[in-house]
Amino acid sequence: MSEYDDRVAVVGLAGRFPGADSVPELWRLLRDGVDAVHDYTEAELRQLGIAPGLLDDPALVRSGGVLPGGALDGIAGFDADLFGFDAPDAALLDPQHRLFLESAWEALEDAGCDPRRYDGDVGVFTGISTNRYFLFHLLGNPAASDGRPDDWEAQLATRPGADYLPAQVAYRLGLRGPAMAVQTACSSSLTAVCVAAQSLLDYACDLAVAGGASVSLPRHRHTPEGLVSPDGRCRAFDAAAAGTGYSTGAAAVVLKRYADVDPDRDRVHAVLRGWAVNNDGAHRAGFEAPGADGQAAVIAEALARAAVSPHEVGYLEAHGSATVVGDAIELSALHQVWRTAGAAPAGSCALGTVKANIGNLDAASGIAGLVAAVRAVAEGTVPAHVQFHEPHPELGIETGPFAVPRTLRPWPHDGSRLAGVSSFGLGGSNAHVVLEQAARPAPASTAGWHLLPLSAHSPAALAEACRRLAEHLETAGPGTHLADLAYTLATGRRVLPYRAAIAAHEPAEAAAALRRAAAGPQRPPLPAAAGPELHAAAESWLRGEDTDWTSYLKNRPGRVCTLPAYPFRRRRHWIDPPAHRAADRGGPA
Repeated sequence: MSEYDDRVAVVGLAGRFPGADSVPELWRLLRDGVDAVHDYTEAELRQLGIAPGLLDDPALVRSGGVLPGGALDGIAGFDADLFGFDAPDAALLDPQHRLFLESAWEALEDAGCDPRRYDGDVGVFTGISTNRYFLFHLLGNPAASDGRPDDWEAQLATRPGADYLPAQVAYRLGLRGPAMAVQTACSSSLTAVCVAAQSLLDYACDLAVAGGASVSLPRHRHTPEGLVSPDGRCRAFDAAAAGTGYSTGAAAVVLKRYADVDPDRDRVHAVLRGWAVNNDGAHRAGFEAPGADGQAAVIAEALARAAVSPHEVGYLEAHGSATVVGDAIELSALHQVWRTAGAAPAGSCALGTVKANIGNLDAASGIAGLVAAVRAVAEGTVPAHVQFHEPHPELGIETGPFAVPRTLRPWPHDGSRLAGVSSFGLGGSNAHVVLEQAARPAPASTAGWHLLPLSAHSPAALAEACRRLAEHLETAGPGTHLADLAYTLATGRRVLPYRAAIAAHEPAEAAAALRRAAAGPQRPPLPAAAGPELHAAAESWLRGEDTDWTSYLKNRPGRVCTLPAYPFRRRRHWIDPPAHRAADRGGPA
């Protein structure tokens, strides 16, 4: 590396995905080879507001990714009060905004950052899909018009779309860095990560939240040799590939200049070594057709920026369109880049895509792939491609350095683990990121008593936070250090009005005390043996004061760790589509 360190650390991860309510749940789903794409029942399709005219169409794709909680409840629920929305405004808000607001909150928690106490500017960079909720549920709907059913121009001005999401996040979470919408079709969210990383290196902000969201209801139709798979599954590179299948989800990462990482306090999931964004230009078959030269150029540029040879990359998270043409062009671009470094051993780079498990998240597909690759380099494990059974005969995939894993496998290379992540948008906007595993520092001493402060927006949420943390301690295993929990809770969580505090010197004792706190309403007394300094900090916290955690923790060990996320108190905020759409034949997906 040069004297100037241009690496960027991934310090926070969060998301909600089909079949997985968090990043750890997504990783378990990938490790276990779970097909999380859902086959809708007729009742679910009607509940989602799919009109009879479309339900009668035999070409309707009746499958897609569904968030935990159910086909409708997974996207209709939102903790409006926590984010400062009243119920009518929450019902009019694009569900994609709601999903990303929650993901941004959780990603900042995972990074150990409370923006209100962070000494620096936090930027936000987002990419989301079309606001289909507005198109199919609100537009022309008297229930959404505030008594003015004909004033649709006013509705368009007050129902913000993609360009308003980053400003919404900045306002609701108190972020004062750049707030930018990045819209490049399917590559939007990974492009947002690249823009965020460059903004950090340009010192436009000191911390960056980046990612995207997509809500896709089942209104897609399959046509022979078309873009959409008949059963909603993405079988990239497989002989049975028949198109992509759209899903719903959201994810966010928090990024920080690697040079600013505190090795004693910060936790780094992975490192961005290089990234690049370009467009295919006119050198392709048509506007909707991808270009091999453009894809090869963006991958080569990212690798060059990272000072990495293609042969060092052990895993590549592919775009994986699951169309024969798209897969062939992507493989052609990869071979073009790998050939520049000379011959590579067969099967030396594993090739997969998270789309095989959860479907295509459209504008959020790139951030989903990045999250999966971050976990892969951190764990040193390559998940199986759950939809891959026989290689497509026209692709020649088994004749080069790439191998699609059919089972969970260890990292192909010794030494530092490197991965690439590709995301290509319709219209030719390409993004590629090169990831490297982060160093794992030795754990600090955790002997002695530790104070665990918790807070929430309501008594019910506080009790649930205590229960979740107790369950985490009961199941986390021997690598759990109370010093890390104490540091993360004290410095990296939003300070909210309802509070609890427990003291313990080992995890089982802490879990039992948290169970007692959850049962409330009385505050369990702190053990006398915890000492006067800990008692004073706890009393200050419980009185609702602005506790001086910096001084309290100055000489205490502990670094940021992953803990259960805030327990959002979601309520349904949803407006059904207008009755006059009964003859809806589909339209834009």
